[in-house]
Amino acid sequence: MSSATVEFNEAGLNTWSDEETFEVTRERIAEYAAATNDPIAAHLKGDVAPPVFAIVPVFEAMMMPVIDVAPMNIFGRVVHGEQDFHFHRPIRPGDKLVARARAIGFEGKDNGSTITIHIETRSEAGELVNEQYLTAFFRNVDVGRQAGAAAPAHRFDKALAEQPPLATAAAHVDADQTYRYSPASGDPVPLHLDEQVAKDAGLPGIIAHGLCTMAMSSWGVLSQVAGADVGKLRRYAVRFSKLVFPGDDLETQIWKVGSANGITTYAFRTVRGEDTVLSDGLAEIAH
Repeated sequence: MSSATVEFNEAGLNTWSDEETFEVTRERIAEYAAATNDPIAAHLKGDVAPPVFAIVPVFEAMMMPVIDVAPMNIFGRVVHGEQDFHFHRPIRPGDKLVARARAIGFEGKDNGSTITIHIETRSEAGELVNEQYLTAFFRNVDVGRQAGAAAPAHRFDKALAEQPPLATAAAHVDADQTYRYSPASGDPVPLHLDEQVAKDAGLPGIIAHGLCTMAMSSWGVLSQVAGADVGKLRRYAVRFSKLVFPGDDLETQIWKVGSANGITTYAFRTVRGEDTVLSDGLAEIAH
């Protein structure tokens, strides 16, 4: 794909989207857990939401601010670059959540340009439930400059990979994974559902949802280092580095970084054989 020089609209930064309201049900939580092969009983029963379920209430709001910054004719080049969740409390059945989003910055890079979206989810009473930073990456688009703020950093120290991981967790992407994840998450993008659409886009076939892969890594991390208790998770961030396909076998590898102020920090990555599919993984777990 040839490189395109475009202008992003800096005036579109820091403008909140309309609020979107979402009512959480036990059934929707359980459906999401099952759609991500989550083995944690409290998630499968719908007692408490898995961490990456936090994307579901914000799905309608999260991409609207991008339209205020980027021209519509380049949306065919956008992919999900990074995702960073900051949790103030878990999501539970019966919650009525209100989400809003804003673009906070953009940056031109060698192979494309990014737009960073900041998303807030609050209870109906105004309690902050979680914040998210979504980085949208436009392939082969040159905006040529930087404006506004970047997402918080979560870089993986490459020296960690020279040491054996503290723990690992295996996951398998089922043949029907994308067809289950799509309705559970509310993501209808046909690249995950239609072989011909995927092939027309230059892919070998349908691809797994990046957030489904992230969800699989999250239950691995929770099970291995947090006693399967989502209430202990304070932050969870990744960079999406390679495509994942139905049939893939994945392994999440976890390293302890350190502890301070009641929080233990872990670095992780998710691999498929020699390929790293989720990189720069960061998890912060309360003691």
